[in-house]
Amino acid sequence: MISAQILKGKHAVVFGAGGSFGSAVAREFAAEGAELFLSGRSKPGLEEIAEQISADGGRAHVAVVDAEDPAAVDAYVDGIVREAGRIDVAFNLMGPRIHEYGGGKSAMELTVEEFMVPLTRLVKSQFITSRAAARHMVEQRTGVIIFVTGSPARPHTPGATAIGAAFGAIENLTRNLAQDVSPSGVRVVCVRTAATAETRTIRELRTAMTAALSVPDDRVTKALAEMTLLKVSPTVADLARAAAFVASDNARMMTGTVLNTSAGAAMD
Repeated sequence: MISAQILKGKHAVVFGAGGSFGSAVAREFAAEGAELFLSGRSKPGLEEIAEQISADGGRAHVAVVDAEDPAAVDAYVDGIVREAGRIDVAFNLMGPRIHEYGGGKSAMELTVEEFMVPLTRLVKSQFITSRAAARHMVEQRTGVIIFVTGSPARPHTPGATAIGAAFGAIENLTRNLAQDVSPSGVRVVCVRTAATAETRTIRELRTAMTAALSVPDDRVTKALAEMTLLKVSPTVADLARAAAFVASDNARMMTGTVLNTSAGAAMD
């Protein structure tokens, strides 16, 4: 028996929709019945995703939005509410490149500038987009804000100081924002994943590790999988399915918490 679409009739905003995670989440949300509002820095990539969604019978709208610009984000979200009437789900999947924050370096090797990149860009953007969505959701008295982090939020590997600090901050933001908005019926949930082979970040990490250790790429890929309890790396599809569940009414009692989908790479 085919299950009902768990996001049917919902309006979902996905920031950073052009990346591996963002596009996977967008397609999964659309497959589950949501109408998508996709934004990012490059319109051609967003249009390609929207065309795929449309070809599969879904609905998606695209816009170029700087998710680090509060005024631009507020104007974009306000415009969606005027057009669609409400926002049901907000998800931000943008992030800096691994070389920008010194991924792979020890804490002693990091520059202050590298350490600050995930905090001044990633955490800042998550706050900006979640605040913009929350303002409308509180008035609606319904909605779901979803964050995403990785296993470095629970330190387990060397070379993840900067991004780990940012992920820890986002998981704390999840709990604090929920304190403010959940009494109004708005849920805030973080989904934590682990090294995902399909993403640009992990491809760049594998390349750096392969060069530094002088070992084949497949050995690096296997080593990343071995860091999980399940001995398998999560995929972007795994994150997308988890996000769709969190966004749905099936998870209506979840707020102020982290859904750990890291295959056991980071235990609570």
